[in-house]
Amino acid sequence: MAYKEGGDFYPKDENGKVIFSDVDYVDTWKALEDCVDEGLVRNIGVSNFSSKQIQRILDVARIKPQLNQVECHLHLSNSKLHNYCQENGIVLQAYGPLGSPGNKSEPPPRCLEEPVLLEIAKAKNKSPAQVNLRFLLQRGLSVVPKSVRPQRIQENFQIFDFELSADEMKQLLNLNRDQRVHTEDVAKDHKYYTFNDPF
Repeated sequence: MAYKEGGDFYPKDENGKVIFSDVDYVDTWKALEDCVDEGLVRNIGVSNFSSKQIQRILDVARIKPQLNQVECHLHLSNSKLHNYCQENGIVLQAYGPLGSPGNKSEPPPRCLEEPVLLEIAKAKNKSPAQVNLRFLLQRGLSVVPKSVRPQRIQENFQIFDFELSADEMKQLLNLNRDQRVHTEDVAKDHKYYTFNDPF
């Protein structure tokens, strides 16, 4: 989905409601394919797309999406979407992989405070964030953690010197609640609102 074309970054009507563009995302995808043809970009992908939306693109695409970037963490495994993307050769990339710890709306325990995660982290002599990121990587996801602290940024890279066992992976996967932190409420009325689709 996109906002109404024009100069406003976040266009709103007189009642303060966001004004959306009526352009079909499949048409936008075709324009992105043209960008690849013209050498303007090498790879193209999508963000927050459901399997239904991706399939609409795959049905007409000359170039399939390289990646689908979605919220994914211990409380939102997105397993069905992950499987769908894998079956179609599309990388699933996790944003908010630590559960967006700065977001105070998540009910306790927050992702990084889960007792099972804390126990595994202690046993591995790693931080909960490192174990969480390693868990997502071992599932085959690409991850985009966010931090402003240099120490945490460096720590986020130190996840390649250990592995999680099959049992540890299962314990962490069982923490899924299908709980989304980023709901994009501003777009709930849009005809392409992605979170209405089952996966």
